[in-house]
Amino acid sequence: MKKLICAKEVERLEKEGQKVMYIDEDTIITPSAKDAAAACGIEFSTEAPPCCTQEAAPAPQAACQTAPAPAAGQPGIDSELIYKALTALMEKGMLGDVAAALGQNLPYVSEKDPDGFVKLVRGNTAKWEVLDTGNPADKVFYNELIGADDGSSMNAGFMTIENCSFPWDVACEEIYYVVEGTLTVEKDGRVFTAHPGDALFFQNGAKLSFGSPDKVKVFYATH
Repeated sequence: MKKLICAKEVERLEKEGQKVMYIDEDTIITPSAKDAAAACGIEFSTEAPPCCTQEAAPAPQAACQTAPAPAAGQPGIDSELIYKALTALMEKGMLGDVAAALGQNLPYVSEKDPDGFVKLVRGNTAKWEVLDTGNPADKVFYNELIGADDGSSMNAGFMTIENCSFPWDVACEEIYYVVEGTLTVEKDGRVFTAHPGDALFFQNGAKLSFGSPDKVKVFYATH
């Protein structure tokens, strides 16, 4: 069975004060893990770890685990082939379906650089959640892709509204960009109609009504 090393394992090893991660030839190291190791000054070694030969000095589990060798007569799995397959699935937006099949309840598939300065979200893997408008019959959904967990003071994601309208009290500054469909925004009796390519800005404190005569998909950013 192959062992996959990701950036989080490297970061955990650094916090524990370790400078060497022991692996075997069947270990797959993701590009982000390699970058994180280079930044942290951690080396990968295929030599037998001290914790596996000296019982008096156990090392962290992440540094000692090795993958069992293939059974006799069974060929090993090509790690490069696995990496290429995962990359192809990610580029096609299918990695979320694979994760779901494996029982991983991920909100979306994303990538980050080791320092957390860049985050790439595969938008077509994001799961939609119901937005409570107060009316159970309303078909309004959203998925939030960027937020406080990313160290951001902004929130961003997508929203869909289908053949309904609902009140919307603005509690911060908000920007909406119409991706597809028609968005209607009513303020004090005046209706603003936005189409694909249009953008809307709302000031904190505005009391509005959101709606769509068809089905609209918008990208939003709030601050």
